[in-house]
Amino acid sequence: MFTRIISICLLFALFGSGFSRFFVYVGFELNSKYIAENLCVNRSRPMMHCNGKCYLMNKLRQADEKEKKQQRESLRSSYQEGMPASAFQFTFIRPVINFSYPKQPVPGIIHRATKFFQPPKLSV
Repeated sequence: MFTRIISICLLFALFGSGFSRFFVYVGFELNSKYIAENLCVNRSRPMMHCNGKCYLMNKLRQADEKEKKQQRESLRSSYQEGMPASAFQFTFIRPVINFSYPKQPVPGIIHRATKFFQPPKLSV
């Protein structure tokens, strides 16, 4: 009995995080009169016919930012789990060995190509 209650609560919590925009809409619809009269930014200008929609847009923007922040945090924690920090520090040191090669003379030009490739002779 107790495990069923816990599992139902966990299911609501799991699905609730995905439906945050839905809960914002429901809360707005349930309290629309109060929001329009007390919380609306444009309540002093009734000719705009805002009726609390500005408040709704602000709450939706906040919910989106909160959801994005949670996604970034979950990605960050998954990276930290995949690549744990090590107590060892690796440093790479360049080798100090210097090689000096003797300069060799440039080989001469080979003239073998002149026997095969000659311009054609003109017959006059």
